[in-house]
Amino acid sequence: MKVLLVEDDPALAEALGEALGDAGLLLEHTASGGEADFLVRTEAYDAVILDLGLPDGDGSRWLAQWREDGLELPVLVLTARTRWADKAAGFSAGADDYVTKPFETAEVLFRLHALVRRSHGHAHPVIRVGELAFDTHSGSVTLAGRPISLTAQESRLLAYLAHAAPRVVSRSELAEHVYDRDHEPDSNVIDVQVSRLRRKLGAARIETLRGQGYRLVDTDGAP
Repeated sequence: MKVLLVEDDPALAEALGEALGDAGLLLEHTASGGEADFLVRTEAYDAVILDLGLPDGDGSRWLAQWREDGLELPVLVLTARTRWADKAAGFSAGADDYVTKPFETAEVLFRLHALVRRSHGHAHPVIRVGELAFDTHSGSVTLAGRPISLTAQESRLLAYLAHAAPRVVSRSELAEHVYDRDHEPDSNVIDVQVSRLRRKLGAARIETLRGQGYRLVDTDGAP
């Protein structure tokens, strides 16, 4: 999952960035609404964490413009403002959820995971595809109840396929959402990592559709 953090407090951005990174998320950071506006229009993100008190304008103004222009990615608002009127303004601008500073980083992660999960149509925190289970909160993976050990990159790749299932995901979409934009891989790198996942999960569990991409499938006969 790739997240854009829009926060002008360096210490807070660093602390939150470390927590998100430790949780296996890819994070890109900017301190201005103008740069955030450019990034959300040119890059692919699974969610945005948006501070309202930005140096070049209120975050809710940027958010309202994104919604007006049809940008539907989930947005979690961060702010030190505690008045209900300020929260209402954030929701009216198009926020999906709201966290008031100071906050626990664990709460931000839980809310962020929930937003992304629901944006893909999953209500339960554990996404199941047959006997494969991916816990969106902890990042743990089990197959028929047996824990599966994955590298950080394998976990990000499987997480995106699990959220998208049963939709087919193209190589370009995987490159945009699973890899850092400064180190986007070629298709051979993705193929190799998919092959490694297949060795751990079963070859038939990740289906290749020629010329289209990959999808996670139920090979266990579950309805």
